[in-house]
Amino acid sequence: MFDLPKYGDGICLARLTALLGVLAIDRERLQRRSVVVTGSNGKGSTAAFCASIGRAAGLRTGLFTSPHLYRFNERFRIDNVSIDDARLAELTARIAKAIDDLSRQRNERFGAFEAQFALACLYFQQEACDFMVFEAGIGGRYDPVRLIGAATTCVASVDLEHVSLLGNSLALIASDKSDACAAGGTIIYGENCRPLRDHLLAYNRSRDVKSVFVREEIEIGNEQTTLTGERFDVTIDGHHFHDLAIALSGAFQINNAAIAASLFLRWAQTASIPIDDAAIARAIRNGLAETKWPGRLQTIRRDPLTVIDVGHTPDGVTRALAGLHQTHGGENWLLVVGVSHDKSADEIVALLAPAFDTIVCASAYHKGAPSDLIAAAARRANPAATVHVVATIEDAVALSTELATALGRRIFVAGGLFLAIEYATTVSGGRARDLDFF
Repeated sequence: MFDLPKYGDGICLARLTALLGVLAIDRERLQRRSVVVTGSNGKGSTAAFCASIGRAAGLRTGLFTSPHLYRFNERFRIDNVSIDDARLAELTARIAKAIDDLSRQRNERFGAFEAQFALACLYFQQEACDFMVFEAGIGGRYDPVRLIGAATTCVASVDLEHVSLLGNSLALIASDKSDACAAGGTIIYGENCRPLRDHLLAYNRSRDVKSVFVREEIEIGNEQTTLTGERFDVTIDGHHFHDLAIALSGAFQINNAAIAASLFLRWAQTASIPIDDAAIARAIRNGLAETKWPGRLQTIRRDPLTVIDVGHTPDGVTRALAGLHQTHGGENWLLVVGVSHDKSADEIVALLAPAFDTIVCASAYHKGAPSDLIAAAARRANPAATVHVVATIEDAVALSTELATALGRRIFVAGGLFLAIEYATTVSGGRARDLDFF
């Protein structure tokens, strides 16, 4: 996008502040009308849940997420409709001109994600969004979303990722993500942040930031997993919501849904939006039930049953595998696995391979580690498994389908986002090579 590098020069906050000024972004309104979602895993689902609640409340709702799965336009949505090509081109041209001018003035390069964030701000402002949900890119301390100054944010989960940028411990990473919240605000922490509770309470105290934890201050009960999703009760600030339903599979999605409900409830209470408690309760119930978010334990084919997951960190693939077994049972699966070359293949494959006796090792066209490297990791992790190596995604689809039919198996595709989406594209008759990831 804009022929820009993924990251700009150093810390982006000063130059991005200048860009928002040139674009005449109303920063005060942006702050009042926005929530920010950070975390290692679950950010996209949490943001989607929260935006869906906003729409169900009758609010014109903007949603900024990354990465996209199939089309770049997916990153910028209003009321769950992606920006159209003409509007995207128009806004891109305006922001590219502003960035070009500022880059010369400041002698600094902007990064592509900074440009995308500015585009989202401009698009949502032009469309007079009542409520906006912004997903962080990396971290929170120096991420563009810090400039929103949101008083209601979350850390959906924490895992060891981007350690060269965020720090080499969970405490450091959670601290960085926490800094997206403005002083005097509230951060909702997902359940896997609970071991860091004492640290985070101390870390946030000096900025008068309130820390709220799922399964502590936010109570969850009566959890049920079905083939159509999850059901649960949640209590938030004395508000009891019974028998909520979500269509996304995996018990970990309950964490994301509970965070989203709490984000919206707390935002609505402080944003002077004329919505009464009964209307908020309806919005939470309907918004959660209506949320669709592809790629997360998504069934893409019924015969043979084929489930993909885009999780690509150790915690993400661990949750996905547990969710697969919880939803569909643990028997009669074969695995199609691939890992991006910038991830730890040994670590991710070791979390998946022991649960399967038949494994197809593949390499995504985009950033895929070589399939023979994946196969070596699979053999180390599970010497008893039958390991197949294929050259292309198309070969992975063909072989896994053939094996599933012959052996009476179901197919799980996991290990990396690009692998899962390229596989799904091929199954649907598309060309995986033509996908344009950023």
